[in-house]
Amino acid sequence: MTKVTLILGDGIGPEIAEATRRCIDATGAKIEWEPREAGVDVMKRLGTPIPDETMESVKRNGCALKAPITTPVGTGFRSINVYLRQELNLYACLRPCKSYKGVRSKYQDIDLVIVRENTEDLYAGIEYEKGKDETLELIGWLNAHSKRKIGPDAGISIKPISVEGTRRIVRYAFEYARKMKRRKVTSVHKANIMKFTDGLWLEVSREVAKGYPDIEFEDRIVDNMCMQLVQKPELYDVLVLPNLYGDILSDLCAGLVGGLGVAPGANIGDKGAIFEATHGSAPKYAGQNKVNPVALILSGALMLQHMGMNAEAKRLEKAVADVIAEGKDVTYDLKADRNDPTAVGTREMADAIIRKLGR
Repeated sequence: MTKVTLILGDGIGPEIAEATRRCIDATGAKIEWEPREAGVDVMKRLGTPIPDETMESVKRNGCALKAPITTPVGTGFRSINVYLRQELNLYACLRPCKSYKGVRSKYQDIDLVIVRENTEDLYAGIEYEKGKDETLELIGWLNAHSKRKIGPDAGISIKPISVEGTRRIVRYAFEYARKMKRRKVTSVHKANIMKFTDGLWLEVSREVAKGYPDIEFEDRIVDNMCMQLVQKPELYDVLVLPNLYGDILSDLCAGLVGGLGVAPGANIGDKGAIFEATHGSAPKYAGQNKVNPVALILSGALMLQHMGMNAEAKRLEKAVADVIAEGKDVTYDLKADRNDPTAVGTREMADAIIRKLGR
């Protein structure tokens, strides 16, 4: 048995975590689950959104499946998702975006993979609040060393991009492409404007690409990449991006295939991995047995693949795809009409997937 931490999350998290656990167990995968808490609910009780025992479990097991967790906007605790990635050095965010028959979309036959650097760039968390002494000190230093002047009422965020951070994520993208028999890697950047950060990213990307002559390589400026994805997504395969661009384009690509409800995700490092749905915690739907569990279930399939349980992963994805294609036992958002009274709940959709698995 392989131990996996199951982070229950908050809002709709516990419901879709349970549905996902049941579906994974139905594949026959030999997994021993360690359920753990995190999020706003445990914050109210314990004063921390992520208890020590949760972190200890993730570090000990080296693998976790995480249901959605609320991140307060503007106030409150910082994103637990970002904290986990930085604390565990989960430098690679993997976001496959694939078309499934039966999901409403303007596009068909999309099969893209976003590989996002997870620890650097503007999400590194190096920020200086407006009006603070250290912020004014930094502004003074910058004004003394730059032709561009910053006003005293500015907040500052730092954008670090390193050679080693870039090298390891681009190498990860190529290794993933080779392992999964993908044909091309595209490095996305804004090197025409940000010469010393995105310029470094592009330079290192080109260097790494030389070591993979069996895989096609190209680069695209990020704004042009957005247009290309909308106009002709079939030209692209694996995209590797710095943190901020990766966050934005992964949602864009999810939109191409029908939305975040069918978009799995993984955060992977050298010593651990966390698999998670890419949508939010939707607290207004908590406890209603209403929401679509597919994104977390497909994240579970990514987890099985990562663990070397490839047969179980393929069976689980196929079962999900078959249920969606049939369109009978699906939640309201996967119906042609969202008000269709035949829509089923979270548990019932999981039941249908389990039946497809034959257990």
